[in-house]
Amino acid sequence: MTEIDYYEILEVSRTCSGAELKKSYRKLAMKYHPDRNPDDKEAEEKFKTLSEAYEVLKDADKRAIYDQYGKAGLEGQGMGGGFGGGQNMDDIMDMFNSMFGGGGGFGGGRQQRRDPSQKYNLDFEIELPLKFNEAVFGCEKKIDIKYKVACDDCDGTGAEGGKLETCDYCNGQGQVVMKQGFMSFAQACPKCHGEGQKVASACGACSSRGYHEEPDTVTIKIPAGVDTGNRLRAQGYGNESKNGRRGDLYLTFDVAQDEHFVRDGVNVYIEVPVFFTQAVLGDNITIPSLDGELELELKVGTKDKAQFAFRNEGVADVHGGGKGQLVAQIKIVYPKRLNDEQKELLRKLQESFGVESKPHTSKFESAFSNVKEWFKSRS
Repeated sequence: MTEIDYYEILEVSRTCSGAELKKSYRKLAMKYHPDRNPDDKEAEEKFKTLSEAYEVLKDADKRAIYDQYGKAGLEGQGMGGGFGGGQNMDDIMDMFNSMFGGGGGFGGGRQQRRDPSQKYNLDFEIELPLKFNEAVFGCEKKIDIKYKVACDDCDGTGAEGGKLETCDYCNGQGQVVMKQGFMSFAQACPKCHGEGQKVASACGACSSRGYHEEPDTVTIKIPAGVDTGNRLRAQGYGNESKNGRRGDLYLTFDVAQDEHFVRDGVNVYIEVPVFFTQAVLGDNITIPSLDGELELELKVGTKDKAQFAFRNEGVADVHGGGKGQLVAQIKIVYPKRLNDEQKELLRKLQESFGVESKPHTSKFESAFSNVKEWFKSRS
């Protein structure tokens, strides 16, 4: 039987650092976590496998054994069994904070946890694509969503008549205990997802989902300066509980790139093509900015990749810290073709500079002398 490689499972290289490993694990674990994928057996199995792989690779000793001998070498090495076995408390708290809004992004706040008697979270999250200018200047967006409403027939339980029975995997405790060495950790039961109860007979009205979906249109005001990965809470636009209270909708932004401007946080970069004669002689040119145009003064002898910064011409800080800067970077452009007249003019120009026009001559004079002496000494 072919054995799935732990590194492939976690989508990292075999030489990855501990930080890279943890980052990838958290991203994948949040994606396949049972609370985000209710009644999805494939996601549940994927989450188990991710947890197993991470337990091994985050431990330097176990990782060394695995790298040399594979899974077979880990038998008897204290691998935790069962669902998600082996996560330490830091990992568990990191996962909790990530899934329930414990940090990162403006307007975050704590997401609401699920009522144990219903099968979905009140809060949910969607990704909202934004154009470059929409993110920079802010905008108002109308978003079509679907939110969950508890099924009336089963009262949101997913069970016919709302009848549930004790989970036989955790004996109604809602938790299972996993061991790692001499440590024990309690984790949510993988079968009942921490509820302690399971469906006796599926509700026909909602196919045991416990809910149906309702369409809604949300108008959101996006503040100026948001960036990819920022998150905004739309209070009261989440899923609806059995008592009619709605949770919150979380929007994670994905900002498109621009053809001309390159954004780095609150700073913006733009490449300015300059003909070689402009760079040599100096010039005043007009360049685009986020709000219109700016005048750029090229000094005599401006070098390729030289940068000119314009303060307060960048992107507004979404947290209210003012604006960044616009940085114009010079790209010297040379002619692709020269006619005979242009070649002759350039030759005359070069000759007019005399020795200065051939800086390599003085630069390498001593080097040539050294090389000649080396040859003499070898002959």
